[in-house]
Amino acid sequence: MNKILRKRLVAGALAAAAVAMTALAGCAVVLPGSLPPGTSIDQARRSFGGPVGEYALADGGRRLEFPGGYRQTLMMDFDASGRLLQSQQVLDEANFSDIVPGMPREEVLMRLGHPIHVFGVPRQHLQVWNYRFFRGDCVWFQVSVGDGGAVTEAGMGTDPACDGPSRHR
Repeated sequence: MNKILRKRLVAGALAAAAVAMTALAGCAVVLPGSLPPGTSIDQARRSFGGPVGEYALADGGRRLEFPGGYRQTLMMDFDASGRLLQSQQVLDEANFSDIVPGMPREEVLMRLGHPIHVFGVPRQHLQVWNYRFFRGDCVWFQVSVGDGGAVTEAGMGTDPACDGPSRHR
């Protein structure tokens, strides 16, 4: 199991446990999406097991990527002075529609984060990046990245987790 997938699974389990404990104990638990605007980037980097990605924004700010579980990726945007501006869950159809052929792989990572599953298609010189998201059916978003590092195509595909009862969902 790769390091990012392991972090995603652990983060999902921790988030679920924190929500359950909060409901039972009535205490406040801080989850990645609940850091208030103005939080320092250094504090965010130390939180939640640390980010799995960090990206430069055009205005001099930074974007931190946090795994939010099996079907979520949280991006936290900071201004040039290192203060949190916003947090958003990015694995949704609105963000997927922005992924287009010719886009550099680094921009896909900055917009969607690291994929949950990657496989190669050697004959076509491609890597296929797969993102699970909440939709309620057996679909995941796939991005094909060519040897040159650019997107060749992107769209919905059938999630193999739905192939049978022996697979995990």
